[in-house]
Amino acid sequence: MTSDQQQASTATLTKPTDREIHVERVFDAPRDRVFAAFTDPKLIPEWWGPRDTTTVVDQMDVRPGGSWRFVIRNSDGSETGFRGTYREITPPERVVQTFEWEGMPGYVSVETATFEDLGDCTKVTTTSLFHTTEERDGMLESGMERGLNESYARLDELLARPASR
Repeated sequence: MTSDQQQASTATLTKPTDREIHVERVFDAPRDRVFAAFTDPKLIPEWWGPRDTTTVVDQMDVRPGGSWRFVIRNSDGSETGFRGTYREITPPERVVQTFEWEGMPGYVSVETATFEDLGDCTKVTTTSLFHTTEERDGMLESGMERGLNESYARLDELLARPASR
């Protein structure tokens, strides 16, 4: 990994508007592998969520109109769910989906993830659009950034393993 890629190992998080969170992160893997990690229900449990949790894919129908639901089990046995609906799937370039944390039902954001081919690396850019500034700020205050960076570090580990054929 180059020094530029090592610097990119933490997601860059910005607030371009009063209702958006913008995240950029470079992964040391080809775009097809990164896109698969985001869209393959067998791979999600290997990286999605903080290190001290276990993620179970309850539902994942990766097509426009399809639903997804992941349940995170904490070390104390408690669970929390996340769900949404896929709006657009353009392999291996783009995923648009809704995102709702079941701990705050009714607060639904729209996430657009793009996967930019950088040769041996892939830049993932995610923009989350919320209904209000308060909803956006609530997501930031929830520990989202820590969970995101832990998930992405776990994804780095998954992508560093040889690809299964």
